[in-house]
Amino acid sequence: MNVIETDLPGVLVIEPRVFGDERGFFMESWNRRRYKEAGLPDGYVQDNLSFSTHGVLRGLHFQNPNPQGKLVSVLRGEVFDVAVDIRVGSPTFGRWTGITLSAENKRQLYVPPDFAHGFVVTSEAALFFYKCTDYYVPASEGTVLWNDPEIGIEWPIAEPNLSDKDRLARPLREMRGDDLPRHAAV
Repeated sequence: MNVIETDLPGVLVIEPRVFGDERGFFMESWNRRRYKEAGLPDGYVQDNLSFSTHGVLRGLHFQNPNPQGKLVSVLRGEVFDVAVDIRVGSPTFGRWTGITLSAENKRQLYVPPDFAHGFVVTSEAALFFYKCTDYYVPASEGTVLWNDPEIGIEWPIAEPNLSDKDRLARPLREMRGDDLPRHAAV
C-alpha cells in the first residue's frame, strides 16, 4: 500500500496493492492494522454507497458538530473528488485538493473530520463507496457552495446536475463562525 500526502494536512491518497492477471484482480480495500500503521483512523462506524449518473455533483458536505472522516473510493466508473479545509483558524482554510478516483485506478482518498467533501461524476455513471468515522447526523449537516469563487475548485464539468440543497448552499465567507469547525490551534 502506498500513501501519498496532499498539500492539505491529513488528506491522504491511498493506493492499495492490487494483484491482477488475465482472470481479474484482488486487493484489500480496508485492513485495520495496515491502515492504522499508515496513520489512518481505525474507528469506522458507517459505510455508505452512492450511485450517480454523469455530471451529478454532490457536495461540498460536512458535519459540525459530529464531524465525519471519510475513506472514499469508486467501485464503478470515475469521479473527480475534492476535499476543502473549512477549519476556522487553519493555515490552509479555504484551500482545496482534488483527485480522480476510478474503478480502474482503485485509489482511495481519506478526507479528515472537519473538512468539506464533494465529488462530480465524470464517467457515464459511478458507484461511490465511503467509510465514515462517525454517524450521519442530519442536524449537524452543512453545505458549502460547490462553485464558491473564493475557494476556486477547478471542476472538470462546467454545468453539473445539482440537488436543491447543493445549488442553494452558501459560500464559505457567508457562514457564521459557529457553523464551521475550529482548527485545533484556535
